[in-house]
Amino acid sequence: MQPAIRTNLADSAAESLRAEIAAGRWALGSRIPNEAALSDMLLVSRGTVREAVRMLVSQGLLETRQGSGTYVRSTVDPAAALARIKRSGLRDQWEARAALDVEAARLAALRHVPADIERMRGLLAARETVADGGREAFIRRDIAFHRFIVEASGNRAMLELYDFFTAAIAETIHSTIESDLPEPDVQAHAAIVDGVASGDPDRAAAAVRAFMAPVLLELDRLLSQ
Repeated sequence: MQPAIRTNLADSAAESLRAEIAAGRWALGSRIPNEAALSDMLLVSRGTVREAVRMLVSQGLLETRQGSGTYVRSTVDPAAALARIKRSGLRDQWEARAALDVEAARLAALRHVPADIERMRGLLAARETVADGGREAFIRRDIAFHRFIVEASGNRAMLELYDFFTAAIAETIHSTIESDLPEPDVQAHAAIVDGVASGDPDRAAAAVRAFMAPVLLELDRLLSQ
């Protein structure tokens, strides 16, 4: 293990521990060394180690168990994964979003209650007030609309994944507004709500695919030039 050498020792120590976890130094579910041992490994104080561990606990990589020690909770660094998603191409982001939205709409068609449809229509109406709050407000409203469809799917893991993707999706929406890519209109959004309301998962999925198709086609055209 490399000693911590950066100015912010806690951040540096956290990065070193994160790298060791990703490299498999400690298996998933295993207990990591105590503060004293980590202090010796990193050549930093025990207080710095404590702060570094606290950071990784907040990020979901480690878990502290009272009276037992600190354990590896996950070997996947969500911050690094999100950074890689943000660096991926716009086509890849839209494909990932399409896959998530299609399945969410399918499940929402099967599991929604009437109040969910009312909420979707309300969020869609709010989305169309573009002049009220400007572009950033529009993007927030658009995300709120699509996120609620995922919420109506009843799949908690899918909702967590959607929240994880939110930053990349926001950048994707920015691209449709600020470039020549087509922004799906209110009719395309309303068709998704109608598909979910119908209770037919295939219809809901088809509405999302139709919603995504113009952007994907335009991206294919641009990438082929």
